[in-house]
Amino acid sequence: MKIKVLGSAAGGGLPQWNCSCANCVAARSVASGRGVRVRRRTQTQVAISIDDRTWTLLNCSPDLRAQIEATPEFHSQSHDGSRHSPITGAVLTGADIDCVLGLLHLRERQPLEIYSTSIVREIIRDNSIFRMLEQRPEQSKWTVFEADGRFEIASKNGNGGVVCRAVATGGDLPCYVGRKSTSSNDNAVVGLMLEGSERFAFLPGVREISDELLSELEGCDLLLIDGTFWSDDELIRIQGRGRTAREMGHLPVSGATGSIERLRGLRCPRKIFIHMNNTNPMLNEEGEEYRQVLDAGWEIAQDGMEFVLSQEELEGQRARSHAELKR
Repeated sequence: MKIKVLGSAAGGGLPQWNCSCANCVAARSVASGRGVRVRRRTQTQVAISIDDRTWTLLNCSPDLRAQIEATPEFHSQSHDGSRHSPITGAVLTGADIDCVLGLLHLRERQPLEIYSTSIVREIIRDNSIFRMLEQRPEQSKWTVFEADGRFEIASKNGNGGVVCRAVATGGDLPCYVGRKSTSSNDNAVVGLMLEGSERFAFLPGVREISDELLSELEGCDLLLIDGTFWSDDELIRIQGRGRTAREMGHLPVSGATGSIERLRGLRCPRKIFIHMNNTNPMLNEEGEEYRQVLDAGWEIAQDGMEFVLSQEELEGQRARSHAELKR
């Protein structure tokens, strides 16, 4: 399984267009060759392939078009002038704008397989602007799943597939939906466990890590998990107002009940935070928070990261990790 991180920031990217927080100022300075090491990032987007020819997106970022153009593997490869795309589908973890807006970049009558929970499908199809995904019969084929449900993402070249299982992560329906329902919220936000010959977990929005979820993650070879906020009151301290991280559906990275501490004993070759808000201090590569993350055995996702999950690669990762521990 090949995995590409096309974008790694939370909504708005880094720098965010209307923000002058320390990270955004530093990221703009870095572009001019000055200042603190804060990398520019587009909004979170991940893609997977099991044959290196066709790709399935995990969510659909508002930055998707630019991310496609920045990735040669995703360019149209037709030799006769007809339309073609290596992107064959998208798995949606929720209905948040940052997860679904990129679908509109894929509206050009190209066949597309969309996988989502029933409530996410309902929200999208109730919105008239997304009718552009159904301009002709069978333009979009939907596969509906629920939390704890399994489905297969098959290779278009007949080279097997990846079994994907959804796990509830405690999120809510997005604010624009304007309705609250306990039954709906059970499937409002999910994480994805993808299983081929290896296991990959993608959880960009996590409010809590239950014992059950912790057990699920124990067998993963690669983990990309919610790193949105460093602390629960991050936005309130910076902006003087707003909601806490948990109120927004995100477990903070730091603290006695944060994700670093909660996952301290997790045995996984690579543990990586993704979906970082522009205010998160761990994005400052000269800061103390950045060092704490690395010292705890974690990485921070960057745009352009790529992983190849194979038995040979995983054995090499384990050997490198063992050698580093011995040092």
